[in-house]
Amino acid sequence: MVQRPRRWALFAVLTLVLPLAVTGQALADPNNNSPAKLTQAVTLNGVLRHLDAFQSIADTHGDRAAGRPGYQASVNYVVSQLNAAGYSPTVQEFDFPYVEDDSRLDRVAPVPRIFQRDSEFTRNGFTPTFEGDVTAAIQPVDVVVPPAPVPNTSSSGCEAADFAGFAPGRVALLQRGTCGFNVKALNAQAAGASAVILFNEGQPGRTGLTTPIGATPGLAIPVVFATYAAAEELILLTPGATVRVKVDFTEETRKTWNVFAESRAGNAGNVVMAGAHLDSVQDGPGINDNGSGTAALLETAIHLQGVKTNSKVRFAWWGAEEEGLLGSEHYVATLPQAAQDKIALYLNFDMVGSPNHFFGVYDGDDSSGTAPVPIPPGSAQIEDVFEKFYADRGLPSEDYGPFIAVNIPAGGLFTGAEDVKTAEQAARYGGTAGVAFDPCYHQPCDTRSNLNLTALDVNADAIATAVITFAFDTSTVNGVRAPGKSHGRAPRGSFS
Repeated sequence: MVQRPRRWALFAVLTLVLPLAVTGQALADPNNNSPAKLTQAVTLNGVLRHLDAFQSIADTHGDRAAGRPGYQASVNYVVSQLNAAGYSPTVQEFDFPYVEDDSRLDRVAPVPRIFQRDSEFTRNGFTPTFEGDVTAAIQPVDVVVPPAPVPNTSSSGCEAADFAGFAPGRVALLQRGTCGFNVKALNAQAAGASAVILFNEGQPGRTGLTTPIGATPGLAIPVVFATYAAAEELILLTPGATVRVKVDFTEETRKTWNVFAESRAGNAGNVVMAGAHLDSVQDGPGINDNGSGTAALLETAIHLQGVKTNSKVRFAWWGAEEEGLLGSEHYVATLPQAAQDKIALYLNFDMVGSPNHFFGVYDGDDSSGTAPVPIPPGSAQIEDVFEKFYADRGLPSEDYGPFIAVNIPAGGLFTGAEDVKTAEQAARYGGTAGVAFDPCYHQPCDTRSNLNLTALDVNADAIATAVITFAFDTSTVNGVRAPGKSHGRAPRGSFS
């Protein structure tokens, strides 16, 4: 059965956790009917007003992650803004697998250091998984650092004999290779280890994170998995360090929500859809990721309301995207094929104000040649609109990987996350080479101050430009020119 979006009246059972006054909102102007007019209406101050609200929500609740009070408050804020602008927003509820992970890997001494969960370490996925919290000295067990040239060579922890001389009560540091992770962990426990740090072997392709799985009958100590670099730091830089290993998590089914708003005008058989994910990760307020895309899209929607567009425009704010794109996947999975066929194109906006930014445009023509499946026809024409926008302003831009949708032409913008800016990119965009595009990606420091306001301002205009351009004419994408006058639409090809 298709789960229909729920009206806000039904959503009222979720009380407003953080009442936010709807003040200072500019009224939508029905004459915002061209790129020039709409971009003038969509101001940086208007976008920042929403980001201030999201920061206030995060300050109150700690984060804006799906399944948690901060996300509920974020949904309520978006809905209140849409209502005030004259939309009739809908809220689509769905269940998702909620995981709350408070696991830790810390170097307590010497020189305290907190290793980052999900980038430098992760908890195990053993069956069963033991939850515990241990602080003790580490002891490497038969590790090979630097690693052997050939992968899957290390037999660290695979035999009881590997633990000869192991001091009971210490944390065993074990290397990937030869035998199963569960075998290593159980052998360490039998030797008296109080906890285990498993780490990747170290050859190319075997340095990052993986999740240890397997049956572990009787496991009674906490086990985490670390990157090769994290383990190398413990072995070479701080041998004998005292570490804290904590495995603590919750897994259950919770509810979350997508939010939608549609223009009143426009051909309902030719829908222009634009979306951004509303949720943050659990470790921070998510103001760049993705308050930036959310706020710019919301301000665009507010100022588009009342414009008599030729195509129906549908705005979407997705939930549980940080958990694996669950909100958008749920929407597509529950949308009848006939309704899918009416969507002319989809525009996605994720992290559009990164502090060490580049201007990334989704690679709709697969000029990089890396798309694993054919990109839907029409995506290249969406890319053209964004590239022309930047070019008309004398700004550089570049392809950001292939963007793939389910038979729907798609495109979007991105200013960078944890990847490092190159020297060439620093020369083109400014900023600092050798530093992540967003050093606060998925961290508590992704606050209101973690934004490049110039990039955010430019991209808010780019979002408004693309939305209004396709709202009046999708013929370059799907050959359909929706009936009706263009209401002051800028001449074809003009996006400034």
